[in-house]
Amino acid sequence: MSTAPETPMKVLVYSDDANTRAQIRMAIGRRPAADLPKVEFVECATQPAAVARLDEGGIDIMVVDGEAQPAGGLGVCRQAKDEVYDCPPVLAVIGRRDDGWLATWSRADAVVGLPLDPMALAGALAGLMRQRRENRLTTL
Repeated sequence: MSTAPETPMKVLVYSDDANTRAQIRMAIGRRPAADLPKVEFVECATQPAAVARLDEGGIDIMVVDGEAQPAGGLGVCRQAKDEVYDCPPVLAVIGRRDDGWLATWSRADAVVGLPLDPMALAGALAGLMRQRRENRLTTL
């Protein structure tokens, strides 16, 4: 019997490319780790849509595509960290190892590179989900 909570955690996936969003969803799967709840995906293809969805609240984790156009995911991450109250943890997907400094500038909480490694992506997301869950429990 699983001890994972039943309420799904909402993961916002930001990328202008539908194929990239699908690859991220498939790599994460329905549940990135046995001790975590299922994931409910919310997809956004534009920066205004992603910011508006974050402003609505209820997002637990955001995954951003650093290669998104015209607004890159790292810029969207930085904007969210600066402007969104209780901004969820952000997982950045970067295309080049040299973009690591930019991911640091964006204040991303975790970073994975392309090509996507499903184990690395799911592991990074699981870590952020645990962090988010613990932060919520300590603020109750």
